[in-house]
Amino acid sequence: RAGAAFQYLLVQKTGAQKNVGLIQLNRPQALNALCEGLVAELRRALEAMESDPQVGAIVITGSEKAFAAGADIKEMQNKTFQECYNRAFLGGWDKVSVVRKPVIAAVNGYALGGGCELAMMCDIIYAGEKAQFGQPEILLGTIPGAGGTQRLTRAVGKSLAMEMVLTGDRISA
Repeated sequence: RAGAAFQYLLVQKTGAQKNVGLIQLNRPQALNALCEGLVAELRRALEAMESDPQVGAIVITGSEKAFAAGADIKEMQNKTFQECYNRAFLGGWDKVSVVRKPVIAAVNGYALGGGCELAMMCDIIYAGEKAQFGQPEILLGTIPGAGGTQRLTRAVGKSLAMEMVLTGDRISA
């Protein structure tokens, strides 16, 4: 039922009592890159689950290969700063961090850039053996732009956060 309304997500209620909302990022050809459409759908799915009294917790996951490999660079590359600013490019991006129900990131594979930031917005991160976290924006001549530097510092400490942001190096689970 809910899955039919989404192009970039698989959404369902799961668990023995159907009280866990499961949101699976579903852009396998792009390693679940976070395009504007996916982010808008994620916001809609989270709002629906937050208002559903049957749902007690929400799990966000990706695929075995990629939780989310970051922002969709192809979508962003030709945008000017002014276009991004005027259209509130990252507006509503942080919906995950304000959901009142517990949100769990189930991460396996790549959680890079915006994908790492998405995981860090969740209340709990469960990382599989193949999980790789990183903020590789420096390799593109930019820095994390959606709160990643602040959340990363709180999650792993200043020294490791600085190393990750300034080198683009990844860490495993």
